[in-house]
Amino acid sequence: MSSIACRMDISISRRLWRHKVVRRGLTYSLILVVVILVIGGIGFWMLDPKVSTLQDGLWLSFTTAATVGYGDMVPSTPWSRAFAVLVVLLGLSVLSLVTASLAAIFVEKDVVEDERRVEAELLREIRHLRNEVHLLRRSIDLPAGEGDRPSPAP
Repeated sequence: MSSIACRMDISISRRLWRHKVVRRGLTYSLILVVVILVIGGIGFWMLDPKVSTLQDGLWLSFTTAATVGYGDMVPSTPWSRAFAVLVVLLGLSVLSLVTASLAAIFVEKDVVEDERRVEAELLREIRHLRNEVHLLRRSIDLPAGEGDRPSPAP
């Protein structure tokens, strides 16, 4: 295998590895978001007397983590407010990771298409250069006037 083909194989394997890492990062981020929201929902349900059901706690956790704050439910005790600060900080960071992972997937598609186009162009150029080198070798090796005949196999 030529060194150029070897480099292209490495380029392709790097691209596949990057693709898997980006997808895996999105999966892990989404799992982390769900875990934080569930823990937040349970925490609000246990800490705040105005949160009567786990469903209400999950809703408050989601609106707090996403910094939406509809106002239909708000933390009412000092402990639940302190817990809300923690949920906001964790929620913002993890939701930012999810957003960044999604953006990376879209950007990666454009980059991969550009890399494929450049790779195809390089392969065409390499084939052309190999043909030129082959013709130059034939013209150097053969005496004048014998360039029309195929060269003998080595």
